[in-house]
Amino acid sequence: MKHFGWLLFPGLLSAQSWGGAADARRVIEESIAKGEIPGAVLVVGSQGRVVHREAYGARALKPARETMTVDTIFDAASLTKVIATTSAMMKLVEQGRVRLNDPVTAYLPEFQGGKSPITVRQLLTHYSGLRPDLDLQPEWSGYETGIQKALIDKPTHEPNTRFVYSDINFELLGEIVRKQSGLALPDFVRQQVFEPLGMMHTTFNPPAAWRARIAPTEILKGKTEPLRGVVHDPTARYMGGVAGHAGLFTTADDLARFAQAMLAQGGMVFAPATVERFTSPASPPGLPVRGLGWDIDSPYASQRGDLFRVGGYGHTGFTGTSIWIDPPTGSFVILLTNAVHLHERPSISGLRSRIASIAAAQANASAPSARGQVKTGLDVEADRQFSTFAGQRVGLITNHTGLARDGRRNIDLMLGANVQLKALFSPEHGIAGLEDHENIKSTTDAASKLPVYSLYEGSRRKPTPQMLAGLDVLVFDIQDIGARYYTYVCAMANAMEAAAENNLPFYVLDRPNPINGVDVQGVVIDEDLKSYVGCGNLPLRHGMTVGELAAMLNDQAAKKAKLQVVKMTGWRREQWFDETGLRWVNPSPNMRSLNAAALYPGVAMLEYSKNWSVGRGTDAPFEIVGADWIDGVRLADQLNARAIPGVRFQATRFKPTASYFAGQVIEGVRITVVDRGKLNGPVVGLEIAAALAQLYPRKMDFAANLKLIGSRSTVSSLTQGDGAAAIRESWGARLAEFQRERARYLFY
Repeated sequence: MKHFGWLLFPGLLSAQSWGGAADARRVIEESIAKGEIPGAVLVVGSQGRVVHREAYGARALKPARETMTVDTIFDAASLTKVIATTSAMMKLVEQGRVRLNDPVTAYLPEFQGGKSPITVRQLLTHYSGLRPDLDLQPEWSGYETGIQKALIDKPTHEPNTRFVYSDINFELLGEIVRKQSGLALPDFVRQQVFEPLGMMHTTFNPPAAWRARIAPTEILKGKTEPLRGVVHDPTARYMGGVAGHAGLFTTADDLARFAQAMLAQGGMVFAPATVERFTSPASPPGLPVRGLGWDIDSPYASQRGDLFRVGGYGHTGFTGTSIWIDPPTGSFVILLTNAVHLHERPSISGLRSRIASIAAAQANASAPSARGQVKTGLDVEADRQFSTFAGQRVGLITNHTGLARDGRRNIDLMLGANVQLKALFSPEHGIAGLEDHENIKSTTDAASKLPVYSLYEGSRRKPTPQMLAGLDVLVFDIQDIGARYYTYVCAMANAMEAAAENNLPFYVLDRPNPINGVDVQGVVIDEDLKSYVGCGNLPLRHGMTVGELAAMLNDQAAKKAKLQVVKMTGWRREQWFDETGLRWVNPSPNMRSLNAAALYPGVAMLEYSKNWSVGRGTDAPFEIVGADWIDGVRLADQLNARAIPGVRFQATRFKPTASYFAGQVIEGVRITVVDRGKLNGPVVGLEIAAALAQLYPRKMDFAANLKLIGSRSTVSSLTQGDGAAAIRESWGARLAEFQRERARYLFY
């Protein structure tokens, strides 16, 4: 088979000058001096090239010292799970031989007596409920024996309830590869992945000719020589050196080829859609985040370090190996050691983390493509002179957020391109985004003299037939904020309904979800609680763009519009708004920062309580909360004691100038986002609500917020004083159902 290892990555192994070299060398040499590792090989890539490739210390210390070299072959340990087994599963899914949501029994009928509900997806994510590993005593041997033990091993938990990192999961996956491909895992993955990528020193049970270059591992009890070319993992060793969870040997250079292929969206080996699916969050909501095979944000992700944001993926191996691939910066970090040569149970998570942080600092400093390249649907249309709307009479639903990258209004751009723009429609807060009351009158746009029909006047929430008379097409271009109860999405949904009723095509010029398109959080709305602050089957934080939401809501509508979405270019789901290069304008009068937007899906769930302030009328709406019955110090202490990820709370006093408690000094807390990658806005809101119920029983009228929270059971639980953990767990099933539905509508 023709391979593309050199074709894809010319100059791959000619490292360039790298600003982190001295720091990396210092950190690794300190680890060697402390006796944590005998040596290491580090390869760092950025923007399509290897920028650093170096060996440190010794490959072996027992029985004699050998110098580490960059071409050293390592026992990859659990990197086998992603480099070999996950890759094989990617190919089988592409080939239609395996479906992720099928039960394991569809491929291994004898599994659990043929009655197990465990799915292939749950094996890949470690949410199957199976134990960490097979029993090793009494000793046994043989691949078939190991598989038979895995097939009958009893789960200790129900699927999708707890993250248990399990080798048994991948032993079963390796067997699925064998059954579905007709080839043993080593042969299938060699033909399908390793040879095409030019990974010529990656294999199971390496040949004797490689022995001198292999980094030795542990000296087993009763032996005088360390394991060398024989897998360290005892279960894989019992299985003859071939298992889905361990057994692979490889080099840093081969792993660099693999990482480059993944960053190149498959590199002619995998389809881009396959890479996207396997490296996106796939675990149950509210639990450690895993992709399919890959780690994203679990306790095992030390190799991500402190500076790479959530959005990458990687894995570690017990022997001392690790890989992290970071699409947002186009980077990868491969650190290979044989720490088990010195320690029976090595601990090098700190070393991995420090090296990753050094690499991340350099990547973020030198990767121009990591930010600033996003073009909205408006920009895409402007580039082609709005040819989509040539000869058509256009109605534009917009407000002050409808800006191009250069800051010009969509209205002016369309008119400048000779679009027959005939009418404008504005949502809540009006065309200028400055009005903050319940009855916004129709008006005229001062610059263009076009009529502006308010979609927030009296009880009117959608265009009337009279307003649409004489139009050929409706276009929506407004920046959403990413929360279910932000009304711009409902304005869009209602306008789509009007377009369907009046047989008008409906176009959405897509824009980013400013609080990223990955995180999906909170409770899904009850069907009978839908309103203008919750018009779709959505959780509090939906992780979708307006275009994606339009596609979903249109499918759910009784009468469907002729919908077209003009997609963005350059946007990645993990991006926050400040990584897009687009101009932030306050989307509404009280949405004044990206931090406020991140907190809004949770903090705003309580704002219908008339004896409670969410900071409206201050300089930091949704970042401060309080009331005249609150002791700020007491509330801050209670909330900080809850150790809510991503945020801290500080007691404060403030005097709103508008809304509740206007002109009155009240106490409360200021919410500081310390790590937005760990932030779960709805959980912040839930924990605040639970703390208030505990500290101040019956003070908060939770029922007043029923339409915002969107869940009768959640309101009832809060009223009864139930704990936040139990309430959050109750959200899981419907949130998982939404995520499955949502996946059908993702464009990016």
